[in-house]
Amino acid sequence: MTSGVMATLRSEARRADPQECCGLLLGGGEPGSEVRIEAVLPAVNVSDEPCLRFEIDPATLLAAHKAARDGGPQVLGYYHSHPVGHPVPSATDCEHSTGDSRIWAIIAGGQVAFWKDTGKGFQALTFRMVAEDHADHSKAK
Repeated sequence: MTSGVMATLRSEARRADPQECCGLLLGGGEPGSEVRIEAVLPAVNVSDEPCLRFEIDPATLLAAHKAARDGGPQVLGYYHSHPVGHPVPSATDCEHSTGDSRIWAIIAGGQVAFWKDTGKGFQALTFRMVAEDHADHSKAK
């Protein structure tokens, strides 16, 4: 991932506070293998309780998957913030674990942590920063 993607994740969390921000992680590679997060796609949090939970706008999710099928960047995973707490999966996050091996980025307190959805909860992931490619790291809605 690039420093631009990281900065965008932190910025989205600050912008949404005190609500949870949410969106998609886009890039190349397949979930479950080495991937490159190249951009984020912010989404509206349509949860009935946006200060406590997140729910990605289904229209944004469907559009991103359609764009991927048409040759665009792949949907590698999701991101959301914890306005109060730590960048670790909450009990609610664990209840929504599906085992699709997608990446979840959780932003809290200015920190970003990455997790793999295993279906039995989440496994911590390591990441490395790569050189900027001067691309736009946040996709406009």
